[in-house]
Amino acid sequence: MLRGMATCPCGSGVAENTCCAVFHAGAAAPTALALMRSRYTAYVRGEIDYLFATQDPATRAGVDRDAVTAWSRTTQWLGLEIVDTARGGEADDEGIVEFIARGVTNGAPFAQRERSRFRKLDGRWHYVDGKAAQARAAVTAGRNDPCPCGSGKKYKKCHGA
Repeated sequence: MLRGMATCPCGSGVAENTCCAVFHAGAAAPTALALMRSRYTAYVRGEIDYLFATQDPATRAGVDRDAVTAWSRTTQWLGLEIVDTARGGEADDEGIVEFIARGVTNGAPFAQRERSRFRKLDGRWHYVDGKAAQARAAVTAGRNDPCPCGSGKKYKKCHGA
């Protein structure tokens, strides 16, 4: 199946070609939430240029491009869960999106919970920064515990193998 016809990795339930791919191709995300989802998909797809283009210019210099590239490419991305939003609508200039991104990096599952700030500049949303509610470090689980990736499987049958 072509990438564009598949359901978007952002969890919207919409085909990628009518969801995040539109923003990756240059359209402006209409809301902070849409930008958050498109940035998650950019991590999944390794679209590092998009991540930097949508990083707020005031915080862009502090981002390590090599680290972002390595994390994007060495991670098996397992899903995005939106926890909360505040403002960030089409008529707003600022917004907050709280999310949980799940994945496995170098064999270690993680659930990154972050409360991210966004702002609109010249009609385009940008990611400013985020406050981690849970570190990106590996989440530990016993062999018979549910896998922390959120799959619903036991850890030993999922990422503990």
